[in-house]
Amino acid sequence: MCDLLWSDPDDRCGWGISPRGAGYTFGQDIASQFNHTNGLTLISRAHQLVMEGFNWCQDKNVVTVFSAPNYCYRCGNMAAILEIGENMEQNFLQFDPAPRQIEPDTTRKTPDYFL
Repeated sequence: MCDLLWSDPDDRCGWGISPRGAGYTFGQDIASQFNHTNGLTLISRAHQLVMEGFNWCQDKNVVTVFSAPNYCYRCGNMAAILEIGENMEQNFLQFDPAPRQIEPDTTRKTPDYFL
């Protein structure tokens, strides 16, 4: 199950070792065969940062949808949600990067006598 969750699409054919250290990479041949065998037209996945919130790859057999805007408050990426209609039409809702919320200063002021 972990391999299914963490594997990423790749430009190379076949299976490869993931540079993320978990799961594998899979090529267009793998995605096409998986879709054909299972009667699918699309693999929609997450768990991989993409700057525009979504990214098509492998001849539109695979789409990555990332829903965490400004991931970890440092990536500056957009987020997206994929809507699929009754006739399989696809629409992406994109969200701008989230600004870092101003956190209250919880540190105590050092008393003057320590300076």
